Amino acid sequence: MEITDVKVRKLFDEGPMKAIVSVTFDHQLALHDIKVINAREKFFIVMPSRKNPDETYRDIVHPINATFRAKLEDAVISAYEKALAEADQYTEYTEGAEAVAEAASSEAL
Repeated sequence: MEITDVKVRKLFDEGPMKAIVSVTFDHQLALHDIKVINAREKFFIVMPSRKNPDETYRDIVHPINATFRAKLEDAVISAYEKALAEADQYTEYTEGAEAVAEAASSEAL
């Protein structure tokens, strides 16, 4: 089974949850709501889960072996880091454009 696409759906600035990601396998199966967590200076993924009546959580889907889990985690965290870098570049670009617009506006007055 090959990971054919990883989409970062949402980024978070605050708290330990940093992103929500969807992964496509073999261009045929999509897995949504994988969470990227940062705790103790380390990133890891948390699989989609549901809350049980006894207030515990149970994974809906999960990797069967450590090798595939590592492959999935590497792909998801790499996609998160790329999305974060793109978001930072966009922020720098828009802040720079705003500064240029403000300077041009000040000169026009």
